[in-house]
Amino acid sequence: MRSLFRYLINNYSFFLFLLLEIISLAFVFNFNSYQKVKYLNSASRITGSVYNTFNSVTNYFELGRINKELAAENANLRSSLENSGPENLLPDLQKYTFVPTDSGYFRFVSAKVINNSVNKPFNYITLNKGSRDGVKPDQGIISSEGIVGVVTHVTPSYSLGLSVLNQRWTISSKLKNNGTLGSLVWNGKDYRYAGLTEIPFHVIIQVGDTVVTSGYSSIFPEGILIGTVHSFEQPQGENYYNIEVELSTNFKALSYVEVIENKNISEIKKLETVIQDATGAN
Repeated sequence: MRSLFRYLINNYSFFLFLLLEIISLAFVFNFNSYQKVKYLNSASRITGSVYNTFNSVTNYFELGRINKELAAENANLRSSLENSGPENLLPDLQKYTFVPTDSGYFRFVSAKVINNSVNKPFNYITLNKGSRDGVKPDQGIISSEGIVGVVTHVTPSYSLGLSVLNQRWTISSKLKNNGTLGSLVWNGKDYRYAGLTEIPFHVIIQVGDTVVTSGYSSIFPEGILIGTVHSFEQPQGENYYNIEVELSTNFKALSYVEVIENKNISEIKKLETVIQDATGAN
């Protein structure tokens, strides 16, 4: 221990320089957008490669479970297709995240989850698809069970996404049975549940009511499954329910997801910019 202290004292100038350098870099990346984006993209590229190598090994031991899930899903889809007429097809398939795309507004890119966290205040998900595959920032991520997250950073081969389990993100949602709009936000505690806010007391809700995406954003189509109402209460002196939603996606068992590209997003953003500029001018 005495030798360690002697070493630190003799080399204190080097360690002081190193500390100041780290602090300087932290300020540069936190308060300069260009440097911050460059850092995140470089970090995503490196960590993506590491995660992909590690995942390729562990994935071998997951093949049995994945094949079982795919077989069960295919069996359910085949049963629904065989036993339902055209007028009943979509209601029978509501537990899957299929979206009518006759208009060609959306394109889906399949991706493998190579890293995922659920026990942090701000959780992220890493995918093995990037800009070479058409993945871009602000594209939604879903699974066969429901909503997963949104892409934030992209490299040629990998992408990093904000998970639903992130306190910095609010999702435009609605109750499926009556169309009442609300906002979904994770409370940072349990990966199985999130809170639904802005639902007024006059709206009739029940445990088990389905919660889906509202379609009021350019990230997700309308009707993507989010979860079901697990519990609710009416706080004294408030106007809105406290609603706990049980998420449909099992974030601890994510394997494959789909990234959603809204083909009209550029046109939508351009129109919204015009409206914002006009409002600001007034």
